[in-house]
Amino acid sequence: MNASVAIQVLPQVSSDGEVIRIVDEVIDYIKSTGLNYYVGPCETAIEGDYDQLMEIVKNCQLVAVKAGAPKVSTYVKISFAPEGGVLTIDQKVTKHHK
Repeated sequence: MNASVAIQVLPQVSSDGEVIRIVDEVIDYIKSTGLNYYVGPCETAIEGDYDQLMEIVKNCQLVAVKAGAPKVSTYVKISFAPEGGVLTIDQKVTKHHK
């Protein structure tokens, strides 16, 4: 693993219920990738290979549009170490969730 991303997908739709439905579809897509992920209240963290993660970031937006969002705002944070060694999700949050 040489990268981790935190992604927040915000569908531009008219109701909170639609936001939740569409974001749930994006999270289902992330789950289907088989990578390690962590769903938080404002964003989802994913660990893996940089190129694979960038493809996932792109696809998250496409999933949201396919689910009915006419417009999507996406915020991404990237931690990248070409030779590997980024902090894992477990290293970052486990001690806070006992």
